[in-house]
Amino acid sequence: MGEVFSGPSAGSEVRAAEHADLSRARAGDDAAFTRLVQPLRRELHAHCYRMLGSTHDADDALQDALLRAWRGLARFEGRSSLRSWLYVVATRICLDIVGTRAKRAMPVDLGPSSERAVLDSTPLTDVAWLGPYPDVGLGDGPATPAAHYEQREAVELAFVAALQHLPGNQRAALLLFDVLGFSSSEIATMMDTSATSVNSALARARKIVAEKVPGPAQQRALRQMGDARVQEIVTRFATALERGDADALVALLTEDVTWSMPPLPHWYRGLAAVADFAVEVPLTRCPSWRHRLTSANGQPAIACYLGESLSSVHHAWSINVLTLRDDHIAEITSFLGSEHFAPFGLPLSMP
Repeated sequence: MGEVFSGPSAGSEVRAAEHADLSRARAGDDAAFTRLVQPLRRELHAHCYRMLGSTHDADDALQDALLRAWRGLARFEGRSSLRSWLYVVATRICLDIVGTRAKRAMPVDLGPSSERAVLDSTPLTDVAWLGPYPDVGLGDGPATPAAHYEQREAVELAFVAALQHLPGNQRAALLLFDVLGFSSSEIATMMDTSATSVNSALARARKIVAEKVPGPAQQRALRQMGDARVQEIVTRFATALERGDADALVALLTEDVTWSMPPLPHWYRGLAAVADFAVEVPLTRCPSWRHRLTSANGQPAIACYLGESLSSVHHAWSINVLTLRDDHIAEITSFLGSEHFAPFGLPLSMP
């Protein structure tokens, strides 16, 4: 596996600190290798998620990347930074996965919105769905001074969903250049291509992402609203759901609000359609709700638990990611399934 030039965060101090553990790791010291890669695990995992759109796939890809790096460490001579080299390994593994699997989808990708509540919606198990991402530990600013995106901005739902519409090479080029701050020449070496090809892929990728994500980033909107106001809106939404208060819930929504629930294919757009769904399904047909506030994809989120009655055990049901705009909720994405809870460190039931 080839090496690349020094990454944007590489420097003499970092290289000096790595040197002793590199020597030990090459000699077979797995504890030394763990010390080397531990500071980079979080950002590498986020990179794999952006490439693949699934926390579980990111887990597998990162594990494979670190295993491959461990086995190939003897070929790493230290001419580039360890961070750069690990991104080479992780990106190539993700590209292999992207080339063999269907793109991750959202309900909006499958068909038009429904005007009225669909009561017999069946989960689609043959669709590779985009999943939520636990963002604890991600930094607030850019990964490097050369990056165009903030780290949390680059895991926002709209951005990651847009990435899934890109071919693998364009996806990798955009992430490596705009999110991670590598140069075109470095990316060309990583991907065994030319800088011209990288720049061309980057231009096409930026155009598609701009079309798919026309609005400002959530990070900007959340900062403008302030933590207290965001917390208030999210708590009011969860409380309205638990109390079955349709008026309180609807008062929090924008006129063009959307609500989708992967793996259910049906989704809703506009206040009338979303209100009809809310009244007919979660506020009426679901006996009792409990919730915990969390964060997903750099956005406020609510973990919802469903019970048969107020006093019964409530079981993990959905991770609901909220997109906010102008002090209101503009988008609700409810990721249904208890399998989403463990990566967030959430229990599977509430007494």
